[in-house]
Amino acid sequence: MSPLHNLRLRLLVQQETEQIAATQPEELDLALVQARALCWLALLADAHEQQATDAEHSGDVEQAMGWFADAMRLRDVIHLVSSIEVPPAQDLEEGRQAA
Repeated sequence: MSPLHNLRLRLLVQQETEQIAATQPEELDLALVQARALCWLALLADAHEQQATDAEHSGDVEQAMGWFADAMRLRDVIHLVSSIEVPPAQDLEEGRQAA
């Protein structure tokens, strides 16, 4: 993933985190949201890899390459999202009260 794309994606996730924290009830745990999103992304990446394998076995190399490329992009996103440190819920609450 290019550094610019990486930075744009990180900024988007950070903005979404702040928006969720500002609009959701206090009991929302962003770390839990992040963990659930990572689980779904991992399942989606695995499904894309399986599609790539199936396409390769059926002889459709072009389709297999497309599925594999999508799986690798998903793995890049998983790596990026997992590297984002989500502040504890109490830190977010303190930030809201200070604002």
